[in-house]
Amino acid sequence: MRYQIALRSGLSGLQWLFFLFTNTVVIPITVGAAFGLPQGRIQFLIQCSFVLTGLACAAQAWLGHRRSVMEGQSGLWWGVILSLCAAAPSLGLSLPQLGGSLAVGILISGVLTILIGVCGLAAPLSRLFTPGVMAVFMFLLGCRLNTIFLEGMLGISAGGNSDSALIRPGIFGLAAAVALFVAVLSVKARPAIAQYALLIGIVGGWALHRLVFGAETQAAGQLEWGWFPLGQPTGGLDVGVIGIAVIAGLINASNTFGALKGTDEIYEQEAGSGQYRRSFTISGILAVLSGMLGLVPYAPYVSSVGFLLQTRIRDRLPFVLGGLLFAGIGLVPAVSGMLTTLPLSIGSAVLLVTYLRLLGSSLTYFGQIRMDTANIYRTAAPLFVGLILMGMPASYFASLPPLLRPLLGNGLLVGIMLALLLDRMRSRTREPEQADTNTAGEANTKEE
Repeated sequence: MRYQIALRSGLSGLQWLFFLFTNTVVIPITVGAAFGLPQGRIQFLIQCSFVLTGLACAAQAWLGHRRSVMEGQSGLWWGVILSLCAAAPSLGLSLPQLGGSLAVGILISGVLTILIGVCGLAAPLSRLFTPGVMAVFMFLLGCRLNTIFLEGMLGISAGGNSDSALIRPGIFGLAAAVALFVAVLSVKARPAIAQYALLIGIVGGWALHRLVFGAETQAAGQLEWGWFPLGQPTGGLDVGVIGIAVIAGLINASNTFGALKGTDEIYEQEAGSGQYRRSFTISGILAVLSGMLGLVPYAPYVSSVGFLLQTRIRDRLPFVLGGLLFAGIGLVPAVSGMLTTLPLSIGSAVLLVTYLRLLGSSLTYFGQIRMDTANIYRTAAPLFVGLILMGMPASYFASLPPLLRPLLGNGLLVGIMLALLLDRMRSRTREPEQADTNTAGEANTKEE
């Protein structure tokens, strides 16, 4: 019996390891390429990402929110940073100046996040994320992430050159077959096998990809360690970029609320104020470290909801094992370098199947909304505006002021802000109505 428990925990931990890896490896590579860093420095970003992500997951599981929810580099932050890199020439900034300004903004946002946690402000903020806001957030996040994964399945590299923006039919055919296999295995297989569908899909797909297309090669480079690898925060700092970073850091709080609220049903209890407080404090500390190490800041991954629903494994021990193993791999360049040869198309195919489950979470929140005319407008406006903005080319926003492009050109960011704004307007409209109702009731009582 003890052997079976150990084997189950080990396999589940290995599955968590691949989930952490596939969600992490692309981010430092694309950020390093966007800043024009040498291969040795990009390898440093990759290894730091592995170590910090693994330790962050273990810390959140045992000291923070105490749930099996991945703590990783935020997709919202990732999009903002890449958008700022693209806009740097029009801002009159060199990439090192941009990196230094971003580092300062990330450090400030990290301190603010720590204060939110320490001062107990997370609970009041959580009230802003009503079912209407969460429904829009979950749906838009699923669309944004699955767009990235579908591009990966098609063989289109994120942050690559024009040659990498071409669909590769052979790559897509194999990736689609892997995605279909994982989906069917998850639905049709016995629970004991279905819970490891993601692991089976990654390992089997990787082997098939190697047989059909050959082994991936990774350019070697001497590791270049150093603080603030994207740019030193000394002189030439841009106040506008710092301001955008602080705003992005505050809106990034939506990931914490989304992840914890999204797993309330899985853990059969609502997250308490203490869980929010500890989670924000740890995320803030990680943001400070991210600014110093040139990494994308951290947040709990809402996509963990889909993973937990897919695998039906919510125990913390396998999650912590996977996190510690991931951190250990980051300390061994040979192993981390080998893992970076995992084909992006295979990882994207498996993650696509996992993140499709976000639709279920979104529909659950939609089901909590009374769909009268006013609520339809309040949910439809941010939903459709966010989706439309996601599909617009970056060139459409060239006429906007440079500092507004990263904000207004991010459909996920605009959708969340619009949903919060419209929901606050609804709350303010309700308060006078409730006051009038109470007054009328008191008058009727006096007349009686």
